[in-house]
Amino acid sequence: MGLDFTAIDFETANGFRGSPCSVGLTKVRDGRVVEEASWLMRPPAHHDHFEHHNVRIHGITAADVAGMPRFGDLFPEIGAFIGDDILAAHNAAFDLGVIRSALEVSGLPGPAYDYVCTVILSRRCYSLVSNSLPFAAEEAGVPLLNHHDAVEDARACAGILVDIARRNGANSLAELFLSLDLAMPRQPAFDPGTGVLSKPSIAAMAQAAAGGAPPARLFRSWPEEGENPLPNPDAEPDHPLFGQTVVFTGQLAMARPEAKLRSAELGARTESRVTGRTTVLVVGDGFDATDLRSGRLTGKARRVLELHGRGQAIEVLSEGEFLQMVGNGASVHRRQQSFSA
Repeated sequence: MGLDFTAIDFETANGFRGSPCSVGLTKVRDGRVVEEASWLMRPPAHHDHFEHHNVRIHGITAADVAGMPRFGDLFPEIGAFIGDDILAAHNAAFDLGVIRSALEVSGLPGPAYDYVCTVILSRRCYSLVSNSLPFAAEEAGVPLLNHHDAVEDARACAGILVDIARRNGANSLAELFLSLDLAMPRQPAFDPGTGVLSKPSIAAMAQAAAGGAPPARLFRSWPEEGENPLPNPDAEPDHPLFGQTVVFTGQLAMARPEAKLRSAELGARTESRVTGRTTVLVVGDGFDATDLRSGRLTGKARRVLELHGRGQAIEVLSEGEFLQMVGNGASVHRRQQSFSA
């Protein structure tokens, strides 16, 4: 078997990952792109409101998808394009989560998928101050010209995976994972009759039943740092935040203590300042990875660049990338001691 897979990228209408409004797919055979597909869609009913933050990122509005089929109507075509392929995504926890949550709130079954996360592979194989898609694509020699166009993002993800396999002398994904001593993760099949709903879907369905979209949250005062909860030892080790030491800077769309709790729930250790232990810095205030080149940085971000220049394995995430990793559903209410029980 050659280097065969399908890369996928979703854009969503709002903070709930089960609100896809666009998908792009790139099919690769023997390390070469052979076919692509993309769709605009209406998100599942009751989860189809468009939030300003999302529209600002991808430019898709409710008017753009008015009259389009909903996710549930298109999923048979999407699934047929994927077939039995391994899925690749840049931050696969988000894109696979989109499939799962959108199926859950649509009441539809879905197959199991083996998948590859190119964020995790980028961390292992590149040395970048940001493993965001534009930076990783540039390193792979497939510059991204129109970030957040779903099919272009999927194509860039495919290029990253092909480049990483080439650098490791791998002729298939099985050889690549063997060379990196990694186990390929798998998202199980979903049956609406017997399957357990994921936490983001439960929270989104409760919000919809209570009257719709949550109000926008604005923070004008200096953000409260809050305590640093212990990491959840039972978190999924394949998640990109598992085992990371995370620091936050700037204003986030959620309170910083809540951001820390969500990170800890996924197995990350949070701290309040950048040190030699830091591996991830999350930057708010509308930061984008390209700001690393323009100089629009907080003091913590400048410290990260300094440490990275000295060889410390540390990267910068935008708030949008962070929210994709942790989900943007209901608040986390578990206390610190629940992680050490």
